[in-house]
Amino acid sequence: MAKFGFIGMGNIGNAILRSLLHVYGKEELTFTDLNRKKVAQVEKETGIKAVGSNRECAEVSECVVLAVKPQFYDAVLSDIRDVVTKKHIIISIAPGVSIESVNEKLGGNRRIVRAMPNTPALLGEGMTGVCYDARQFEEVEKQTLETFFESFGKMEILPEYLMNAAVCISASAPAYIYMFIEALADAGVKYGMPRDVAYRMAAQGVVGSAKMVLETGKHPGALKDEVCSPGGTTIYAVAVLEEYGLRNAVIKACDACYEKCIDM
Repeated sequence: MAKFGFIGMGNIGNAILRSLLHVYGKEELTFTDLNRKKVAQVEKETGIKAVGSNRECAEVSECVVLAVKPQFYDAVLSDIRDVVTKKHIIISIAPGVSIESVNEKLGGNRRIVRAMPNTPALLGEGMTGVCYDARQFEEVEKQTLETFFESFGKMEILPEYLMNAAVCISASAPAYIYMFIEALADAGVKYGMPRDVAYRMAAQGVVGSAKMVLETGKHPGALKDEVCSPGGTTIYAVAVLEEYGLRNAVIKACDACYEKCIDM
């Protein structure tokens, strides 16, 4: 019996599976995917043995990770409905799919964990919003879930009504940040800086700034103020960002993301 079985082997599922190898043995993990070429590649690179179907994956696993896109959920849940029991832990990582929805399609009275990781999980620097009914799980199972999510980054337990917000400000956020890094690098290139240098400088600036927020505990506004000397260069740049609505643009982008979560 495998500890974790993955249905789907896209970028996130693949990243999590490989991260778990730092915690669990190969024999404790399994997976399945419709792309047989991908299956062969993952087997070769990780040594983890795949199974032949969604149903078999659920049959041989204690925890089933649904690592497919939302549009494939109905088909996958139909495949495994008859083999999933009350003893299974089902981990759902699709945006916009509620615990109630998954539970109902699995026949009810099932134990569902809803989670929203992001792509930095590929480097072990993911951030995952996690939601589940703690009353349904033993303490050892809660520890297993913590080990699972922290194998590829950090986790934050949230009530389910905040899971769509987690999509907006964490799961989708890398895309916004990549755009910001690209814009900074474009400015550097405009001033004559080689593009590869500009990307490295902009990206490290983002990494360092994020660590300042996490490790100092200071308010982001206070940290911003520390960079802005009176009459200095940075406050002039900040004034222009305010003039062109950086904050409002980010909030509006999150609004659009949130509405799409609701519509899924």
